[in-house]
Amino acid sequence: MRFDYHMHFEYGDYDETWTQGFFDAAKSHGLDEIGISEHTHTFPEFEQFYYDDLILDASPVGEFQKVWLKTNKFKHTLKDYFDFMARLKQNHAVKIGIEVCNFKNQSAVKKILDAWDFDYRIGSVHFLWGWGYDASKLIAEWNNHDLKNIYDEYAAQVELLAGSGNYDILGHPFNIRLFKFFPDFDATPYLERVAAALKKFNMVVDVNTGTLYRYPVKEISPYADFMKVAAAYDLPITINSDAHQPEDCGRFYEEAIDYVRGFGYKKIARFDKRRRELVDLT
Repeated sequence: MRFDYHMHFEYGDYDETWTQGFFDAAKSHGLDEIGISEHTHTFPEFEQFYYDDLILDASPVGEFQKVWLKTNKFKHTLKDYFDFMARLKQNHAVKIGIEVCNFKNQSAVKKILDAWDFDYRIGSVHFLWGWGYDASKLIAEWNNHDLKNIYDEYAAQVELLAGSGNYDILGHPFNIRLFKFFPDFDATPYLERVAAALKKFNMVVDVNTGTLYRYPVKEISPYADFMKVAAAYDLPITINSDAHQPEDCGRFYEEAIDYVRGFGYKKIARFDKRRRELVDLT
């Protein structure tokens, strides 16, 4: 089977004419089903977490992030989302997921998530010390941090997400490479910390093509060094596009299949109501 569980409607709206493009693209790539994983910044239920956790001072990072929080954010409730997805399910094979940031208060996050019947939950590290490191307009901030500290903090944040028990999938592992800041040190201890956390808490690796076509690094996440570790730890995987536009659903799926097969993977994880099964990758 083939499916893509990591994509977002946020650049459009809950409009069936626009969202049809995702299903058309899925069909063109031979996908059997797709899953939508809206970011938590879509929903007002999560708004306070961003204001609690992000840098929002007068620094360049803070000033950018204050504007970011006011731009196309918190526009639909979780009920809006589930109602719209119920309409889509009438005509399409589609799962309902969510992508949640690495908020500090995961116990409060759990109370919100547990009230809704998701097929899967993705936990992703989007912030380091309150800095949204994946924003291209904040690239200068990378020069203010030692890369070893970034790898250490990234691993610590994955351990936080995994340890919460809230998530089924780790989103785009080690996309801290996205702007081509590559380690000149042995990163193996950090890779193994992440793999050990995923193994302990029974999480799946999101093999994500978004970093191949959306960022300067132009590689599939996670990169090969972590994929070797993931395979050694026998971590299950999914293959996803991280599409933010309809035409990107399933993008580079064939390349991702070849990529994971190179590490010995023959199965991918499928989800339904947070129950996981491994199915043959075809």
